[in-house]
Amino acid sequence: MGDYSTGAGQVILPYILGSTEVYAQGTSWPLILEHTDTIIMWSNDPYKNLQVGWNSETHQSFGYLAQLKEKVEQGKIRVISIDPVVSKTQKYLGSEHQYINPQTDVPFMLAIAHEMIKNNTLDKQFIDGYSLGFNEFLPYVTGESDGVAKTPEWASEICGISPEKIREIAAIMTKGRVQIMMGWCIQRQQHGEQPYWMAAVLATMIGQIGLPGGGISYGHHYSGIGVPATGAAAPGAFPRNLDEGMVQLYPSNDFKGASSVIPVARWIDSILEPGKVIDANGSKVKYPDIKMMVFSGNNPWNHHQDRNRMKEAFHKLKCIVNIETNWTAACRFSDIVLPACTTFERNDIDIYGAYCARGVLAMQKMVEPLYESLSDFEIFTRFAYHLGGRDAEKRYTRGMDEMAWLEFLYNDCRDANKAKFPMPDFNTFWKDGYVDFGEGHNFVRHAAFREDPEINPLGTPSGLIEIFSRKIAHYNYDDCKGHPTWMEKVERSHGGPGSKQHPIWLQSCHPDKRLHSQMCESQEFRETYTVQGREPCYINAADAKKRGIKSGDIIRVFNDRGQLLAGAVISADFPEGVIRIQEGAWYSPVGKDGSKQGGYEIGALDSYGDPNTLTLDIGTSKLAQACSAYTCLVDYEKYQGKVPAVSGFDGPIEIKL
Repeated sequence: MGDYSTGAGQVILPYILGSTEVYAQGTSWPLILEHTDTIIMWSNDPYKNLQVGWNSETHQSFGYLAQLKEKVEQGKIRVISIDPVVSKTQKYLGSEHQYINPQTDVPFMLAIAHEMIKNNTLDKQFIDGYSLGFNEFLPYVTGESDGVAKTPEWASEICGISPEKIREIAAIMTKGRVQIMMGWCIQRQQHGEQPYWMAAVLATMIGQIGLPGGGISYGHHYSGIGVPATGAAAPGAFPRNLDEGMVQLYPSNDFKGASSVIPVARWIDSILEPGKVIDANGSKVKYPDIKMMVFSGNNPWNHHQDRNRMKEAFHKLKCIVNIETNWTAACRFSDIVLPACTTFERNDIDIYGAYCARGVLAMQKMVEPLYESLSDFEIFTRFAYHLGGRDAEKRYTRGMDEMAWLEFLYNDCRDANKAKFPMPDFNTFWKDGYVDFGEGHNFVRHAAFREDPEINPLGTPSGLIEIFSRKIAHYNYDDCKGHPTWMEKVERSHGGPGSKQHPIWLQSCHPDKRLHSQMCESQEFRETYTVQGREPCYINAADAKKRGIKSGDIIRVFNDRGQLLAGAVISADFPEGVIRIQEGAWYSPVGKDGSKQGGYEIGALDSYGDPNTLTLDIGTSKLAQACSAYTCLVDYEKYQGKVPAVSGFDGPIEIKL
């Protein structure tokens, strides 16, 4: 359960704001452009990340960003980007950049809260009427409970921002209409729940949640969130809801005492330590003894952390099956690979505009499946047949082929929309290729709650914003307490733990040129951004000079978990002690002799530049147990010796028996 994108956020936010928030429509851009005085982009890079989406994108967000750019130039809206690096968005908007030491946002936020309390600039009326637990949180900020007042001077030593600048930003955040826009990367660190929680507390103290252009959002960089939505229903997906009376042919209810569901980022733990019991979101989870895994449309050798640890786990599995369109690293570590066709070789339907629901698209097959590939639907239909013959096949497909299913899903959507959005019959839709729902309507996140919190309560236990959570406090977790807390990381740069041995923080953010690992397989496209055929590693000039490195050099990036090769790109956008290797780079290990076969060894050198060769595989906390990829220290040096060929893009090794 859960995902890698927002694993910590989607667990903590229901306790605080009553929903996951990360996958929810945000306040509409037109209202932000009209009402907001200051936007705080907190570890958020929408101009980069809005290039891709969950569904077919309308890309209307870029029009609103262009309007925001104009207002920034005119001095009508102030935008401050709080980030260790200069983001693509900040450069596009020409807005302000506030540097912060990596992983230290919570001390900075606590110091802002301290200033608001000290100067009495917080909205007491909103706090009293719409939140719960401020009085339990207050002694921690003032230092009464632990002897450490969270002053700007205290925070400055940790976060690298001067006390004067902290006070200045605290004052900015309490004047005029302020919209806080959080990114997702900030919660992919040890204790990643805390910055999201503390940001919600700041927004509560400011008192503008539920106002047009005020409050906080956790998704304005994703899938067109903020584009006015039509409110139309989208098509569902196969297999929809099971028919009444439907029973599983092979019930999966005997897990031999183990849990039937585990946090998704802990599956490698489960393989390595079956039977172990962990805490997760208020429950005890016992790891099952996993012996076989099937991956469908999923590349775990991209998104999981610590490649050498993954190798240990995969050596334990008895059978690994991969259903894929490309020969990814996950395929290379599988026993059986079933070739799936691409979306160009099958029919489907999709919503146009994930969160704005602008229309429905007919995704019509361009060519028949090539070579031996089949659609996923056909692969699993045949699998069902081999499990139990025609009866099992019929149970899986329910007697419908691909086109019959698409018509069924479309008609479901048509029925759901008939009162407000009349839709043509399926044949007309398929011929025309598109149904347009029209322009969307403006929306204010949490407006109903602000209007009347009793009639429109949040989904929290109290129905209010929970600054202090009695439920979380009751869990007695040492790494996620009852209110937002600053906790040191096991690895942190700029004077933090581990920084003497490995002084550089590795930022492995979403790529600018890909959707995760998709499109990395294209040699022609890779050549537009790689360095000597390697993934770029963006580094600071001063750090590079110390190591005798210049742009274009091949460098070895390493820590105790692994090592990789990448191409150096010196950039002023990155401060000392920080590098960036974008996630999605295909894992391409080679042995000491430079061979592909040697790449299966523990400790093999990644020849292309996959940052998850180096990242840390621990849970964010006992609450979410999500991934902590951003808690990662490394060092780097100019690579010496013969540079091995990249091993990850050549396809399978063919063996003739």
